[in-house]
Amino acid sequence: MSGGVDSSVSAFLMREKHGVCVGATMLLADDGGNNINDARSVCEALGIGHEVIDLRGMFRDEVIRRFVEVYESGGTPNPCIDCNRFMKFGEFVGHARAAGHDMIATGHYARIERDSSGRWLLRKAADTSRDQSYVLYMMTQDVLAHTEFPLGGMLKSDVRDMAASLGFTNARKHDSQDICFVPDGDYAGFIESYTGKVYPPGDFVDTNGNILGTHRGIIHYTAGQRRGLGVAAKSRLYVSRIDPAMNTVTLAPETDAGLLARGVVVRDVNLVACETLPGNFRAGVKVRYRQREIPCVANQAGPGEIVIEFTEAVRSPAVGQAAVMYDGEYVIGGGTVSGVMG
Repeated sequence: MSGGVDSSVSAFLMREKHGVCVGATMLLADDGGNNINDARSVCEALGIGHEVIDLRGMFRDEVIRRFVEVYESGGTPNPCIDCNRFMKFGEFVGHARAAGHDMIATGHYARIERDSSGRWLLRKAADTSRDQSYVLYMMTQDVLAHTEFPLGGMLKSDVRDMAASLGFTNARKHDSQDICFVPDGDYAGFIESYTGKVYPPGDFVDTNGNILGTHRGIIHYTAGQRRGLGVAAKSRLYVSRIDPAMNTVTLAPETDAGLLARGVVVRDVNLVACETLPGNFRAGVKVRYRQREIPCVANQAGPGEIVIEFTEAVRSPAVGQAAVMYDGEYVIGGGTVSGVMG
């Protein structure tokens, strides 16, 4: 329980369904205890127990460290996926099992189903504007079998109304809009503070290597970025490549072929809907959370690696982001983008 409205309503629904449950809050970073107090208040109102699991050390090692390393290498990290992989559906599940609990539940907006063969499936949420299936693709069959998403069939507005009717003090609490450990959105400032390093300025260059200006340090930029470049040009420029070794950031106009990709190589793959991917598998793929699905053809390239070819060019897919494949409303699987095919 994060202290937010979604996990609070989930706790109520689980208590109503199963008769007994325990609320648990993962302590991932110091926040003054506000979220813990909100979660504890809800548990007291529901008459259920509440516990705090201190996972700050693991969160630093598995989520924050990865976040920093991907930025330093010129990629674009997705710490929410790492948090789900290692914390919520990794360490948290293990903690629940060690304590003798049969199931866990979270406030994610997605649905878990089982097909006629007994395989567990991950389906998009009924509230498509809140669907979080993209950040849940790493859930294994074992974890899916022991997880419930009570809000998967609900609208967010109905969740807030239910919380208000139950008298929860967090019924109108704002949703988290950014990375939890960088609440002000200053990623570069956080990385500099975390590492104690100075990331020196370098050259902005065009695709021919001509110098266009000076950048503020590579950690300030991500693939596809347009704003905040500070380079005067006749047409809009976008970040097309970041080279940590040369300390350069390549910029290109929207019409430049260097910004467009015909596919991606994906590693650390987890398949949800099947054990192995059939050859020339046709699906829809998202290479960013809020991006629309792009038609694609995917092929297994080896253990844990898939090559995804788009049927239309995609602008600036980023190394470090997730590529998640769908068949309609169902997640086929996904992994981390390790290479981009121009």
